[in-house]
Amino acid sequence: MSGIVLYCRPGFEGECASEAASQLSPESAGGHIRAIPGAAQVQLFYPEMPQARHAHEQSWWGGWIFARQWFVQTDTVSGLAVDDRAMPLARALATAQQRVSSLFFETPDREDTKVLAPLCRALEKPVVSELKKIGGWDEQSLWRGHVCMTGSTDALVGISRVDNSASWPGGIPRLKFPREAPSRSTLKLEEALMTFLTERERKNLLQPGMRAVDLGAAPGGWTWQLVRRHIHVIAVDNGAMDAKLLDSGLVEHVRADGFRFQPDAPVDWLVCDMVEQPIRIARLVAQWFAQGWCRRAIFNLKLPMKKRYAEVQRCLGEVENAVSAAGKRARVRCKQLYHDREEVTAYLEPQ
Repeated sequence: MSGIVLYCRPGFEGECASEAASQLSPESAGGHIRAIPGAAQVQLFYPEMPQARHAHEQSWWGGWIFARQWFVQTDTVSGLAVDDRAMPLARALATAQQRVSSLFFETPDREDTKVLAPLCRALEKPVVSELKKIGGWDEQSLWRGHVCMTGSTDALVGISRVDNSASWPGGIPRLKFPREAPSRSTLKLEEALMTFLTERERKNLLQPGMRAVDLGAAPGGWTWQLVRRHIHVIAVDNGAMDAKLLDSGLVEHVRADGFRFQPDAPVDWLVCDMVEQPIRIARLVAQWFAQGWCRRAIFNLKLPMKKRYAEVQRCLGEVENAVSAAGKRARVRCKQLYHDREEVTAYLEPQ
């Protein structure tokens, strides 16, 4: 059987599998789903490769929540000789009968696979070289090759549409924590901006002089991302803000309850990373958008221990219904980012 491989955060295999069942329904095509707790990946099996490939092409990657990356699995390789891995992997990739323009070497995000990172780096160039020799490489191709190393001599190989998959191996952007930022939560907003906005959108929608509100801002990890782009921020929190941020001249610190604060005038951005019940955050953000207090919003939803996929669906539905009831059109996208933990991050934009 052929299939689709989905990477996810360890411990969220069940949520990823539920989403896959909802998005793709492999059972209707005679296939099935395998989700092993702690595996950091979910596999969908189809009787024939064209079915898996069709499912990949018909589902929009931007609509997935718990899957970080995906590809159509076209072959499985096991028992690779230690001194001869490149050619067998290249030949396995060629079984897809699809030339590729790039290649991602990946591993599931587990402790036991981290030791394979040096091997992945060492194999990438030799496999690309072999692909070029056997005619499997085309710089103009819209497809990307994937090699998922599950062990030093074993791998799952496949392909994905470049424009319908994550832009980073494993769906993990390698971000460096800026020492000037007051908290590591800053990486969540940085990843969110990279995930939800294109490069052109980041340039157009995050311009110097714009105005934003950060609810639950202290000590300022998310505010820092906006200030570094010279955006004026109203930081709402009863807690203390980072002194350097306040010295920037771009931050107004308002000591207030984030659920009660209202802006004097509409702002370009609302960002929110408050520790609160996810449905309360969803309703709060929906109110801001429906009332016209913000034009766009990025917000974090802290998830319960059980029925997490159902809770995310409930929260997103709450936002969509409230915005629609206000006579406005918007789109909300959601992703469990690499820098998220027991949470997801959502982006609300006008349509």
